[in-house]
Amino acid sequence: MEAKIFDIIKAMETIAPYWLAEEWDNVGLQVGEKNWPVRSIWIALDPGPDVVDDACKSDVDLLITHHPLIFHPLSSINLNSAVGSIIQKAIQHRMAIFSAHTNLDNAMDGLNDVLARRIGIKNLKVLGTVGATENYKLVLYVPLAYEHQVLNSIFETKAGEIGSYTCCSFRNKGTGTYRPGSSSKPFAGKVGEISHADEIRIETVVRKSDLNSVIEHVRKNHPYETMAYDIYPLKGNEDMQGAGRIGDLDESTKLISFARSIKEKLGLNSIKIAGNPELKVNTAAVCTGSGSSLMSHFISSGAQVYISGDLRYHDARAVEAENLGLIDIGHFASEHLILDVLADRIEKILSKKEFYVKVEAYGLENDPFMIL
Repeated sequence: MEAKIFDIIKAMETIAPYWLAEEWDNVGLQVGEKNWPVRSIWIALDPGPDVVDDACKSDVDLLITHHPLIFHPLSSINLNSAVGSIIQKAIQHRMAIFSAHTNLDNAMDGLNDVLARRIGIKNLKVLGTVGATENYKLVLYVPLAYEHQVLNSIFETKAGEIGSYTCCSFRNKGTGTYRPGSSSKPFAGKVGEISHADEIRIETVVRKSDLNSVIEHVRKNHPYETMAYDIYPLKGNEDMQGAGRIGDLDESTKLISFARSIKEKLGLNSIKIAGNPELKVNTAAVCTGSGSSLMSHFISSGAQVYISGDLRYHDARAVEAENLGLIDIGHFASEHLILDVLADRIEKILSKKEFYVKVEAYGLENDPFMIL
């Protein structure tokens, strides 16, 4: 079955929901049209000129990148500029460009989790602000004959999303009672008489921002004159979504030994460390990409070491003063490891839906910084 761009967007929504992106970020479809067909997908870190050129030469239909092509609103599209020439080339080759950035960082089982687990950190929790939105339990009561009609209408909305799963619900049978009023036009039963109806109770989870639209959509497919439903606020969202991660090591180790272990596990030529090399490390924190914004969270977290990229001189001085440690593995190394993981996840989702799409991680990107 042929896939369209919007089918891939739906798949990406289950991996990295757009609402997890930071306010300053720009994620989603950057170039292209949602009805374009997709037979080939490449996954890359950056939508740079070389990557886009190679993708176009290889007849790629969709380029999914971590970093967005367009960060800020464009006042013009100059085809002689780097961004303008990329947009022109992509459109000429009918290749769409899609970005999953901070939403992929913050998602449960997203980039931060992948990095943390790769370097041996377990029992993970969110380091920064938890990105969970306010959720509600929506409960509907439906006559038996309309069970699947109403259930399908629920699944046409954004209700029922739990972590990387969609269409989540629970159903059980029961008996409902009601007495139609004089001005009512009941689906079943008589005005003024108590009626007993065999019904299905359907439960699902809905985000607060989607609640009204879900109810209105389901109401169109519900047979009752007055749709019977309840709404319950949920506390303690179990989804681990937000910026950075913190967790435990299998055993206590020295900062210098932990740094060497990370260098080996990630296959890096070099890393930078700050702090006492003999510092005992039991708990570690990570943030993929540029981690300076979470420094205050790290210092107050109870972790002894912070692993990230693009850390600054004053970050190093701050951890020295607190007798803590930093390990700077570089921006590129902290994020590039997601490419194969993301390609595999997308391919599995599309295969289950019987979409015939080739998904590959682009393997020719390099860190823009060179160590002499």
